[in-house]
Amino acid sequence: MSLLPVHRRTGTTLPDLEDMWNAALMPFGGWAPTFETHLLRVEDTVEDGHYVVRAEIPGIDPAKDVEVSVHEGQLTIKAERTEKKEEKGRSEFRYGSFERTVTLPAGAQDKDIDATYAKGILTVSVPMEEQPKEVTKKIEVKSGD
Repeated sequence: MSLLPVHRRTGTTLPDLEDMWNAALMPFGGWAPTFETHLLRVEDTVEDGHYVVRAEIPGIDPAKDVEVSVHEGQLTIKAERTEKKEEKGRSEFRYGSFERTVTLPAGAQDKDIDATYAKGILTVSVPMEEQPKEVTKKIEVKSGD
């Protein structure tokens, strides 16, 4: 068994803070019973007229373990990864419920949304209507005299 420390890339600190908090509370049962949902790590971009969200969810069956929904301009991704009870050593994998909700940008359409899963990455593509370019209108200020 390796006792080397885990090194992470810098970037978002929220999942790392959660890891430290859980480790500090581990002797007291951690906070997992209180907050049983883990934060999904995502990236988003606009590509070719689509808002694209990618979520890192390795080791799941997309047909059974993932739910993608849209409600009132919010895209929600939920996943469940169940732990196999095998006592072969240490594990830093996360099991349980994972969830992330993102606000869709202006112009996002809730029809024809496509979701695919490949190599541990869920990709959700939301079509966007082309937004007219905003024109700045100058308003004349009149004297009140």
